[in-house]
Amino acid sequence: MEKPLERAIIVGLHLSQRLQADFDYSMQELASLADACHITVVDQLTQKAQRVTSSHYLGTGKVEELRLLAEAHEAETVIFNDELSPSQIRNLEAELDRKVIDRTILILDIFAERAQTREAQLQVEVARLQYMLPRLVGLRASLGRQGGGGGAGLRNKGTGETKLELDRRRIEERISMLQQELEKLVATRQTQRMKRKKNEVPVVCLVGYTNTGKSSLMNALLRHTDPETSKEVFVKDMLFATLETSVRQIELSDNKSFLLTDTVGFVSQLPHHLVKAFRSTLEEVAEADLLIHVVDYAHEDYQKLIDVTNATLEDLGTKGIEMVYAYNKCDLTDHPYPEVQGKSIYMSVREAKGIDELIGCIRQQLFSHYVKCSVLIPYDQGRIVSYFNEHAQIFATEYEEQGTRIEMECSVADYDRYKEFYLEEAQL
Repeated sequence: MEKPLERAIIVGLHLSQRLQADFDYSMQELASLADACHITVVDQLTQKAQRVTSSHYLGTGKVEELRLLAEAHEAETVIFNDELSPSQIRNLEAELDRKVIDRTILILDIFAERAQTREAQLQVEVARLQYMLPRLVGLRASLGRQGGGGGAGLRNKGTGETKLELDRRRIEERISMLQQELEKLVATRQTQRMKRKKNEVPVVCLVGYTNTGKSSLMNALLRHTDPETSKEVFVKDMLFATLETSVRQIELSDNKSFLLTDTVGFVSQLPHHLVKAFRSTLEEVAEADLLIHVVDYAHEDYQKLIDVTNATLEDLGTKGIEMVYAYNKCDLTDHPYPEVQGKSIYMSVREAKGIDELIGCIRQQLFSHYVKCSVLIPYDQGRIVSYFNEHAQIFATEYEEQGTRIEMECSVADYDRYKEFYLEEAQL
């Protein structure tokens, strides 16, 4: 027999300086986050105010209204749209006699459930512990004084240290240990990045709001360039299905290639604990040669999703990196597709329409520095001929008296690299 879903009331404070549309959207998103955490939202309560009430977040009258609402719906949990202070959580739980959580812990719970790789699990645990650290209130029974000395191997500081202080110190030690392990994984990631730069393989990053179809687009590109591929990534129609950064090499038909990176999706008010913990992963974005901003064009407020993503990207230091917009899910709209408008591609990943147009746009952005040329390579430099056969688009090969003549298109860097070995060269 399946366990019944947890029932919850969601609560938001609409501060006077905030636009009504932004507030309404954040509440809809909070309900979606609750759903992603297997919680059923049975009702919501909002209050307009000039400022947050420091003791209870809401005014006292609204707190009583919330208590009655939760009782009427038999809701076990109350979820607040903003991050609560430790004292607010404590006071609200006492008044409501219900479990109280905020937007931050809700997102952290989703991340904890979705994390698969060791790096993602470490990043989430660090973020959760950093969130918990100032919120260690402790029950009265656990606040008794601990005995000194070496009893039970607790390594505490001696008589006078409270259980709360001991818990806090253990968490700090745990955070330190996890961060050391993370640093080793980050060093490995940086080494991989350096190798990619050395090989001069361009990097394309898929970015966008969570659940817009980034992973589906990666799989579509993989299938388009290699129908027999076995390197597809996990896809599911839910928030934050992807937490791990996946990198796949895309081989085009003319021997051009690039690395395609799928990143964690963004969401408004992404907790700073998470941004800090996932910074090493998100830094992949700032290292990219091109960003493909995947947009859920069927979303009723897709522009808001774009704004949230662009604000997060700006914080990550992506200024100056070229961006192409992939307006996905056009099959759910009246907009014609596939269609190209400058650096915007209107497409449907589900129907595999617009993939050719997107690849054409990627080619234009990444390989504009390629040159068409004719070179004559001495026969004793066969390795150079082999290199160009693998890394350039060959139009014609002729064997002349002095060497092998190749007409090709290659990168300027490759063309210049072997210049000293050419017997004859000409731009086509």
